[in-house]
Amino acid sequence: MIHSSQNTSYIIITLLICVLCTQATRWFPFLLFGGKRQLPELIRYLGTVLPPAIMAVLIVYCLKGVTPLTWPHGLPELIASAVTAGAHLWKKNTLISIFTGTLCYMILIQKIF
Repeated sequence: MIHSSQNTSYIIITLLICVLCTQATRWFPFLLFGGKRQLPELIRYLGTVLPPAIMAVLIVYCLKGVTPLTWPHGLPELIASAVTAGAHLWKKNTLISIFTGTLCYMILIQKIF
């Protein structure tokens, strides 16, 4: 049986490991590529190619469960996707687009459909 002091120690150690891992992943790129050094060509290429590729994967993942032959025929997903695209064309901000589309989708499935 775990005593309260052991449980508290376990929680504190787990939190410290999480903090250390999070900080390490944030510091690593600056330690590796920081300073006045030029970024390697591969890293610059990945920086331009990966964001659109990740968005395409997210779109496929979000729409994979849509069943157009049963109610609501994918309408919440279609409307939320259109709102997301419209917000992105309007504001050109990925976070605003994702937040707006998610909020729209949640309202649609909770209150309307």
